[in-house]
Amino acid sequence: MQQSDDGFAERLREELARRRMSRQALADMARISLSTLEKALSGNRPFTLATVIRIEEALGTSLRGAHGTDIPSAGHDLAPEHMGAYSRAAIRWIEQEYMTLRASFDTPGAVFAYRSRIFWDDDAGHLRFSEGERPDGHYAQSGYVSMPNLSGYIYLITNEAGQYRMMMLGRPTRDARMFGLLSTLQFGAGSQLVPVASPIALVPSEQLDDLEPGLIDTGHDRFATCRGILDHAMANDFCRWRQ
Repeated sequence: MQQSDDGFAERLREELARRRMSRQALADMARISLSTLEKALSGNRPFTLATVIRIEEALGTSLRGAHGTDIPSAGHDLAPEHMGAYSRAAIRWIEQEYMTLRASFDTPGAVFAYRSRIFWDDDAGHLRFSEGERPDGHYAQSGYVSMPNLSGYIYLITNEAGQYRMMMLGRPTRDARMFGLLSTLQFGAGSQLVPVASPIALVPSEQLDDLEPGLIDTGHDRFATCRGILDHAMANDFCRWRQ
């Protein structure tokens, strides 16, 4: 990888400029440290293959090919059976960037907002997702997308060493929004991890293009909008709460 570092770094800088994406946002989405990214881009440290793969997965494109073009499809246009055996042609509508809204785990009543991206992984032959622009960037998730016809639901799944985190989303509404339930882990007392769940909404980014990711509390000028969107999940039976 060292021999092509200069070309990779140049194509990466061009890609960031084209998308108007910050280095911090890329680091969060690729789940690498900003320091690692900065040092590699400046030539002070070589890009490792693992780092390159994480960056390409986060961006949804290969930067190692000629002129930074996407890796040509190897004919993997059908997802594995255990993910629903969906075809790429049938799911192109879902490939875009979203503003993700969920309940804040620390501030009662507030909304937490961050960006998510769903894209087709040419090498793997299925959809993947990645998260970015989170204030708690080290918790940003990435994983694969399952879309079985049997239930009609969309599952965004992270599996790290057997530890799962999952979003279960209904089919999109007329305005292309998806609503459902997030099941994950939250830090409790000390270092204890506690299961936690929340309604969640994925809204196409252009519909909330003026919203900055982060905590949306009652003093925020977009609180009513974001709270209303998130409450739509429970109010319209996209998910249910039972005790």
